Amino acid sequence: MNMQNTLGRYEVAAQEDRSAPRTRIMIPAQLRASGNRAFQTVVNDLSLSGFSATAVNRMHVGSVCWLTLPGLESLQAEVVWWENGTAGCAFTNLLSPIVHDNILARYRGDGSFRS
Repeated sequence: MNMQNTLGRYEVAAQEDRSAPRTRIMIPAQLRASGNRAFQTVVNDLSLSGFSATAVNRMHVGSVCWLTLPGLESLQAEVVWWENGTAGCAFTNLLSPIVHDNILARYRGDGSFRS
């Protein structure tokens, strides 16, 4: 499979996902920008292609970061925007729909955990 084909499919999926309704949510997590220490954050919305999370310190567009959600390995992403203490990031690899649905099933909008 050539890389151009794979990238094209990712961009199409990401764009379709971007226009889909995003789930407002509150998930305590850790976020680490490349070259910096991880900090506690709250994920505000989550989709297959990305997320937004609180980030009081400025995060620079184009920089690589890692999001660690409870019970999951760190997910690599790229900062797409930062505004008023919130960062919007695109995952390097699309999130698995199964993982996405499990995360949403575990957390309600108020940040409480469902077992």
